[in-house]
Amino acid sequence: MKTWLILGAVYIGFFFWYTDMGGKLSQEEIQIFIKKHEQNIINDGVSPDSEEFQLRIDFLKKFMEEDNGKQFIMVNNIEMNKNPGDVVGANPGESADQLMSRYMEYMWPNLLKRASHPIFMSNAVYQSMDLVGIEGAETWDQAALMRYKSRRTMMEIVTNPNMMNRHGFKIAALQKTIAYPVEPFGFYSDMRLIFGMLIAIVGLSIRLFLTSKR
Repeated sequence: MKTWLILGAVYIGFFFWYTDMGGKLSQEEIQIFIKKHEQNIINDGVSPDSEEFQLRIDFLKKFMEEDNGKQFIMVNNIEMNKNPGDVVGANPGESADQLMSRYMEYMWPNLLKRASHPIFMSNAVYQSMDLVGIEGAETWDQAALMRYKSRRTMMEIVTNPNMMNRHGFKIAALQKTIAYPVEPFGFYSDMRLIFGMLIAIVGLSIRLFLTSKR
């Protein structure tokens, strides 16, 4: 009984860390993130009176206003830049992989501490085999699926001023990319399910071991 109580407490702790319990973004939260994003765009050299400024704000605002508080998966198709050239803040001659590593130095710790992580990463083995209604998408180098705990979590990451300092490395490292969010259903690789099954296996194994010792 004690074993199950301990394992149950471990799982409950994991569940509440892995799940955003805050519900959908409130209007107050949205305004806070908008103000941070506005300042970041201004710091990036974009005039607050420009059309680009307003488009970027409106785009992110709509993303937050449509929040339902659930997790989502960011689908990424990537083609790396074979010759990124020199980038401010990096050493001369750095490759696309090195530049991307500089970007991910910021992303990895901020993702992982918020229970956000890759669930699938791969290298392309051939060019696009089905292509309809889009030009220039014949070749890709990589594909990745990144799990975000919630839109709140993503906004905490992307509105951090340190993100703007690193984002230029990502842009330089890429020849082209497509990234869009999807909300999963039938998500059988959800870590809450996998960890729950692991907890059950550990508990049953301990029970079997103790029973065999009697």
